[in-house]
Amino acid sequence: MRLFDTMAYSFHALFYVRLRAFLMLLAMAIGVASVVVLVSLGEAARNYVVSRFASLGTNLLIVIPGRMETTGGIPPLLGAVPRDLTIGDARALLRAQIFTDMAPIVVGNAPVSHEEREREVAVLGTTPSFLKIRHLAMNQGRFLPDIDPYKAQQVCILGATIVEELFGKKSPLGRIVRIGDSRFRVIGILGQAGISIGVDLDDLAVIPVASAQALFNTESLFRIIMEAKDRDSIPRAKQEISRIIRERHEGEEDVTVITQDAVLSTFDRIFDALTLTVSAIAAISLLVAGILIMNVMLISVSQRTSEIGLLKALGAPSRQILQLFMAEAMLLSILGGLIGIIVGGLANESLQRAFPDFTLIPPLWAIGAAFFVAIATGLFFSFLPARRAARMEAVEALSRH
Repeated sequence: MRLFDTMAYSFHALFYVRLRAFLMLLAMAIGVASVVVLVSLGEAARNYVVSRFASLGTNLLIVIPGRMETTGGIPPLLGAVPRDLTIGDARALLRAQIFTDMAPIVVGNAPVSHEEREREVAVLGTTPSFLKIRHLAMNQGRFLPDIDPYKAQQVCILGATIVEELFGKKSPLGRIVRIGDSRFRVIGILGQAGISIGVDLDDLAVIPVASAQALFNTESLFRIIMEAKDRDSIPRAKQEISRIIRERHEGEEDVTVITQDAVLSTFDRIFDALTLTVSAIAAISLLVAGILIMNVMLISVSQRTSEIGLLKALGAPSRQILQLFMAEAMLLSILGGLIGIIVGGLANESLQRAFPDFTLIPPLWAIGAAFFVAIATGLFFSFLPARRAARMEAVEALSRH
């Protein structure tokens, strides 16, 4: 029997009992669609986190006061902080030629009020460089003036949510607001940026770093954000930060430097594990589909004994009977895999519309792996029923009829 004849015969036999074929196709399609959708969700989550960190800026290093290390006792404890980070430290770091920009950060919460309206918000003290480093944009007005970072100036920039809550439809530019116990003149409104790494930039008040230190009665900085020349310079920039801090802090390297690459690599490992986990869970669907195919084909063999006996009586060898049943399994797996890919794509499209922030595009390796695993599963679990059919004797098969 030629290959074309084998496939045609198997196709006809497969869909002779439509309900049986439908159940097997459904099981295989669900398994493949599960793999496609779950892997797409894992990749979408990874891309979303990467894009969020990319929105922070590029080639950034974040300098945090204190060594992130255990010092004995009940872990985990932070190392001691001999000295706070200061504006002087930030300016010393910027003098290194490997850095292109710097933004000192002071953060606190304070009430912001105008006339009879008041709102508790996060207040950020920084310099004009913060706007460029963080890739932010202004909606109206201008950002912080380019002044000496040691000099306080009573000006502020407000986020869109604060403006709406305090001023309604009125323009806040040039008006006076009270932040804590101090009065500030509004000179700009930030463009809508939403939540970035847990911070609502629309509900933020930005003031000069020296003004924030006076407002919160502190000389220390919460963070220093440094921007390196390029990505390849980041390892050397990290070493340069350690060297400069040691020189300024009497030999103590009492800071922790976090790079975007380090954070992203950590998230990559987490999402790799997550993707493998959800893929394994989805693969269970393919395993269940394979078991269902085996059971249904065992029933099919018992129902087609007369057909098997007739083929044997006409001289069909056992190898030919095995090929016929394995061809049916392969057809089932291929059709089920293709249907599953289509269903998975439609499911991704529906989820994309429901959650537009996530880009649900399955990687090609996931589609290929799901398809070929579906075929392998179908063939593997069909081998036992096919071998059982091939071993039947013609007389025995015909006598059962």
